[in-house]
Amino acid sequence: MEYIYAAMILHTTEQDINEENVTKILEAAGADVDESRVKALIAALEDVDIEEAMETTAMAAAPAAAAPAAEAAAEEEEVE
Repeated sequence: MEYIYAAMILHTTEQDINEENVTKILEAAGADVDESRVKALIAALEDVDIEEAMETTAMAAAPAAAAPAAEAAAEEEEVE
């Protein structure tokens, strides 16, 4: 997961998402860097619109995050 986070940090800070930058972030975080995983990440992200992917993921996660709160409210009403 740390490889994805490194790519997201680079995207958010408007830096190039390349092997060198991903490796620098991972090393700064104290992670053990596997160069083959870095290369695979860069290759996988080549044709990906990261902004769109982040928005889609955030929108999908929002209803899931709200579900436990709705359940808790329903349980409170039953108790009363």
